Amino acid sequence: MKRFADILTALTGLILTLPLQIFCACMILIFDRQNPFFLQTRLGKEKKHFTIFKLRTMKNDKVTWLGKFLRKTGLDELPQLWNILVGQMSFVGPRPLTDADVERLGWNDEFHRMRWKLKPGLTGLAQLSPVCHKKMSWFLDKKYVLCHPIMLDLRIIFSSISVILAGKKNAVKWMYKSRYERTR
Repeated sequence: MKRFADILTALTGLILTLPLQIFCACMILIFDRQNPFFLQTRLGKEKKHFTIFKLRTMKNDKVTWLGKFLRKTGLDELPQLWNILVGQMSFVGPRPLTDADVERLGWNDEFHRMRWKLKPGLTGLAQLSPVCHKKMSWFLDKKYVLCHPIMLDLRIIFSSISVILAGKKNAVKWMYKSRYERTR
């Protein structure tokens, strides 16, 4: 069921955002004068390597002014819909990491192995967390891997779309505020 939802969501997302992706790619070509796409090897399910697609946000190891906007809105992530469509990623799941990330975080041991039981996601709990720390990321990834109900996926997807429309700060605030109010 999740794979079907991923295909449907990715295909719909690609169709709806293709003009926007083409526009952003043209802007990168015009202003940064370089290939608008950034390709990088990441770890997928069971730590299998795959190539992730993103819109380029850096030039000469510095984030460009256009890159700041693309990152803030999450538009740089839209080409990953292709990774979802071909089955390398899911719409929701743990963030796809590089081998260097895994080494830096110290997550290359048996204790952290469960993180790679699911496909990585375009978005996930850790990506929407207001706290950016390796312990919090691990906690949220572990929580998602152990129990990933469809309602949580829908909430994460809605919050991620809100990032594009309202910015990450407002979307995260909404996600965690409404969750807090429900548990009062």
